[in-house]
Amino acid sequence: MVDAEIVPGDRLGTFVLRMSGMDQSCVDLEDPTRIVFDYVRRLADVVDAVAPSGTPLRVVHVGGAGMTLPRYVAATRPRSAQVVLEPAAAVTDLVRRDLPLPRNSGIKVRDVDGAAGVAALRDAFADLVVVDAFADARVPGSLVTAAFAADLLRVVGPGGVVAFNLTDRAPFGWTRRAVAAIRLSFPAVLLTAEPATLRAKRLGNLVVVASAGTVPLDALRSRAASSAAPYRVLDARAVSDSFGGGTPFTEADTADSPAPV
Repeated sequence: MVDAEIVPGDRLGTFVLRMSGMDQSCVDLEDPTRIVFDYVRRLADVVDAVAPSGTPLRVVHVGGAGMTLPRYVAATRPRSAQVVLEPAAAVTDLVRRDLPLPRNSGIKVRDVDGAAGVAALRDAFADLVVVDAFADARVPGSLVTAAFAADLLRVVGPGGVVAFNLTDRAPFGWTRRAVAAIRLSFPAVLLTAEPATLRAKRLGNLVVVASAGTVPLDALRSRAASSAAPYRVLDARAVSDSFGGGTPFTEADTADSPAPV
């Protein structure tokens, strides 16, 4: 059984979903465009960068928790169609009860894990897939395999974009393997991270953005430069230099290889 609770946030109308003692989501019911966690802000920047402002998107979220990002998409891109794959049905029930989704949000939640949920989607279903899922505070290894990346390519097609929220610390051996698996299907990649994480100061969130076409490098660099929490955006060459050389994760060797915490 998932240990989850919702507690008041830093200001009126803001709430934090806490799971197993760790803060997982911060939701502002009054202003869904207000993003509190820095890594979620970077994922929101990806949403903003993949298409002109206000353009509806078809988005799949692998991992839901408090559904901060789906709420953001619904607010900034009305008429977007969104599917959230969240296997923890009890958490979804808690969120629906205490932090209800906006009416006519276009957000549909399926209580299924990421790999099975993506496998059930039709070809070219989505413009964007965001992989932001944790089990026992770790990124499941099944979501960074070469096979899963290939299935994501099927779902977004040649022009779609995928974004992975990964956690790791230097020397980033786990991320090197994840990046190698992703690049087998998506040759265009970039990576965003806080400078302290890249300088090996601490564990942090690494957001990998990939496509079989093009990634929004210039748009994200512009947003990074003006962000309240500045971050770095590494292009494909820098990703190869700093996160290359890994052996791709496969379905056979990820069971005991969850992301570091």
